[in-house]
Amino acid sequence: MVVLNGNGLQLETFIRIARFHEKVTIAKEQQELVQQANDFVQAVVESEKPVYGINTGFGKLSDVPINKKDTAKLQENLLKSHACGVGNPFSEEIVRGMMVLRVNALVRGHSGIRLEVLEKLVEMLNKNVIPVVFEQGSLGASGDLAPLSHMSLPLIGLGECFYKGKRMSTKEAFGKAMITPIPNLAAKEGLSLINGTQAMTSVGAIVIYDSIRLLKLANVSLSMTLEALQGIIDAYHERVHQVRGHIGQIEIAEAVRHHLRNSSNITHQGDLRVQDAYSLRCAPQVHGASWDAFTFIKDKVEIEMNAVTDNPIILTDEGIAISAGNFHGQPLALPFDYLGIALSELANISERRIERLVNPQLSEGLPAFLLKNPGLNSGFMIVQYSAASLVSENKVLAHPSSVDSIPSSANQEDHVSMGTIGARKAMSIYHNTRRVIAMEFLTAAQALDIRGFSSLGEDTKKAYQFIRQHIPFVEHDDIMYHYIHKMDDLLQSDQLYNAIFKEG
Repeated sequence: MVVLNGNGLQLETFIRIARFHEKVTIAKEQQELVQQANDFVQAVVESEKPVYGINTGFGKLSDVPINKKDTAKLQENLLKSHACGVGNPFSEEIVRGMMVLRVNALVRGHSGIRLEVLEKLVEMLNKNVIPVVFEQGSLGASGDLAPLSHMSLPLIGLGECFYKGKRMSTKEAFGKAMITPIPNLAAKEGLSLINGTQAMTSVGAIVIYDSIRLLKLANVSLSMTLEALQGIIDAYHERVHQVRGHIGQIEIAEAVRHHLRNSSNITHQGDLRVQDAYSLRCAPQVHGASWDAFTFIKDKVEIEMNAVTDNPIILTDEGIAISAGNFHGQPLALPFDYLGIALSELANISERRIERLVNPQLSEGLPAFLLKNPGLNSGFMIVQYSAASLVSENKVLAHPSSVDSIPSSANQEDHVSMGTIGARKAMSIYHNTRRVIAMEFLTAAQALDIRGFSSLGEDTKKAYQFIRQHIPFVEHDDIMYHYIHKMDDLLQSDQLYNAIFKEG
């Protein structure tokens, strides 16, 4: 059980909730703060003093006063009118992430929502009744309005949900899970639920978590390729990387040396050649730059996971509500563009290593396309084509979203972040990059078999043996997509990761 208090939620804990369904509860010490903010909102309603989002319209309509008797109806109308998402539904784990992040933000006590509304979100999360939220439709400021509106509709019995893998009306899902909807929202509650960056943050958090693990695997696929091509280990010498000083580069070189310990298949400069091509020799610099990027992005994501992103912000100790811009997604939009670029570079250099393995002019004596009787057999020729296609697709997807902005709400909201688009693009790039890394593993394992090497590195041996437990050596032309998809499954399911890293 994870206790949510608005502070200290870390990426690994978030994944336990979003992906692995760990249950949550609200910290008792936060409940009084939530109540104090709600008391403030009720006092504003009674006083009829105009405060944005409590007794006014929204966006360009913020100057329109709302009658005291209509403040609750205003919030229901907000959810209905702002639920304009299109496209495919987000995965359940992404929406679970949105839910836990929104609760974690609201328990800080700066929004004015009732505790019972937050507890209803927690009940839905713990019973795994997950709103249907569509992927497209967010500008990333004023927060993720459309996605969070879809997330919030079920609280009042509207919209759709997934329950036990099936999509159905909220009424049906709540009936099956024995959940009672909230009769109605109170003042400001609709705005509190949807004014935030939790859609982009959930997507980005999942991508950065998976990307960190993928890069660790990419270091192993690199190490296997180094062995298959009898690469020069001197380029990974500790002091070479220390004199430059970049932490990521230093750590990647160390990781590769660790993966290759006790290998008899790597060489030293001058043994076979003086130096390797950049895709082998400069891998610590390239992987390391992505590693440094991931470290930076994870830090930004974890800050946002514990951030108050509402508007207005209620400061009960000062007795004021301030209209500001904490909903603006720019602090994440830039990192998510960076994430897409960093992932793309992992795929770029991996594809070049695949080319070196299958190209007889570059592979140090391996047969063309890694099969006997080339000509009759095409072997791994089109594996490289497929990797090249994914890499080229990534280059298009890596164009930054954050440099774009379209004014909305009659120019009241005249600069937006497009951060949710950036997060979604980063997820697409992640999937493409993972598949390229899977192809490198597949190709390197084939090359190692052809070499007949027996004394592999400690970790490359684990990877090779695990791959061969699931995917055979390819003797002659076969339907290759079966092997590619299986290899990708081994990466995506964490089976290969656990085989390498969970045993020491």
